[in-house]
Amino acid sequence: MALNFSKSKILILGGGVTGTALANSLTRRGATIAIADDKKIEDSAFSTLLSDDVDISQWEMAVVSPGWKPTHPLIHKLVEAGVEITNEIDLAWMIKQEQAPHQRWFAVTGTNGKTTTVEMTAAAMRAGGLHAIACGNVGDTVIDAVESKENYDVLVLELSSFQIHWMSSAQFTASALLNIADDHTDWHGDFQEYARTKISLLDSSSTGILNADDEEVIKRSVHWKGRKVFFTLDTPAPGEIGVVEDLLVDRAFVADPQEAAMICELKEIQPTVPHNVSNALAAAGLARAAGVNHESIRSALATFTPGRHRIEQVLSSGGITWIDDSKATNPHAASASIMSALSVVWIAGGLAKGAGLDELVKRCGKRIKAAVLIGQDKSIIAKALRDNAPHIAILEIDTPAQYQVGSTENSLMEDVVAAAREFAVEGDTVLLAPACASMDQFINYADRGDRFAQAVKKVIADE
Repeated sequence: MALNFSKSKILILGGGVTGTALANSLTRRGATIAIADDKKIEDSAFSTLLSDDVDISQWEMAVVSPGWKPTHPLIHKLVEAGVEITNEIDLAWMIKQEQAPHQRWFAVTGTNGKTTTVEMTAAAMRAGGLHAIACGNVGDTVIDAVESKENYDVLVLELSSFQIHWMSSAQFTASALLNIADDHTDWHGDFQEYARTKISLLDSSSTGILNADDEEVIKRSVHWKGRKVFFTLDTPAPGEIGVVEDLLVDRAFVADPQEAAMICELKEIQPTVPHNVSNALAAAGLARAAGVNHESIRSALATFTPGRHRIEQVLSSGGITWIDDSKATNPHAASASIMSALSVVWIAGGLAKGAGLDELVKRCGKRIKAAVLIGQDKSIIAKALRDNAPHIAILEIDTPAQYQVGSTENSLMEDVVAAAREFAVEGDTVLLAPACASMDQFINYADRGDRFAQAVKKVIADE
């Protein structure tokens, strides 16, 4: 732990998981720190400040937690005062360079599929004999992973657009860009800035594993000069990874790109839906960039199980399938989920984060027979449905008067499930794929998914 901040006065913006990890690391390294937040922090082991009360002149560096907007008044003050601003990723990189120079970093970003892909990638790397962990926007913070006594060979970072925005020095052996679609425009200001931030990850990467099926990824990566390896659900060209009949194949990391090496069988990817196969291709590309052989990748992918609330079957009863995809927190993710079924009773709504729903409805309208809508922005979804697919039945569910976020009673989701059951018949899929964030009515997306599952098992079991 040679890196020393004993003469540094560092302000940490945000008192959540990342902020606490930063505070622990910097304090061990001798820094004078305080944590600033918009809300009062209770029971902290560190000095805490309300963001409005910060004396800028006391601080020479600020470390920004994910989620803090560049337009935040405190950040404006820090910039105007010339205070150096960094983030956890760059600080962890600085520590890594000194403490673990052998360690290689890989990254995954995209509007959807990040968590599944980083976990697939880390599993493939472990199967290939590397000591690897998925971290960043999933699991451990990056700084905790770097400082871990585990002495990892490889970190596979899930990076949000928020993290990439503040990042400048971290470098990656390879990075995967899964997709770029409308999301977080309330944070970035508009889609162009959001997309620019996502694609800028390539500037910190030696190899880009790029989705050839995503127009935005193709268009925005065209001028990047690093090594590009495209992956596709179609037959891959030489130098690409893709699908040939019932096989995932590699024509990029092989001695002769005119030949194809098998990665795995299509049926070994579960669930076998297009966007999950695409995730597996990206993970395979990253693992090959790390030197992992095809057999190890196949072993990892064939035994991989996605995390909770990702196209998770809750119940099949009376010919109706009930699916929890609460992790589909934006229109792009919800669209992929809807298109994996033929006749959908769609449960959606929450906080739209500035994203539009018209494109989703235009693409998926023929698959949706009815929509049960909840949450703060349910009227936005209802309007998109009426404007673009007037044949779809719409039912908006108001929050029950007695319902409280985090309480044990589950009247909201029980009302939703009962309403969906009225629309559903044999052969239908009732799909919770909200296309929105959850925090208006739930603790988080996991709480939303858990409550849906509980309600399905209670309401449908009572029939």
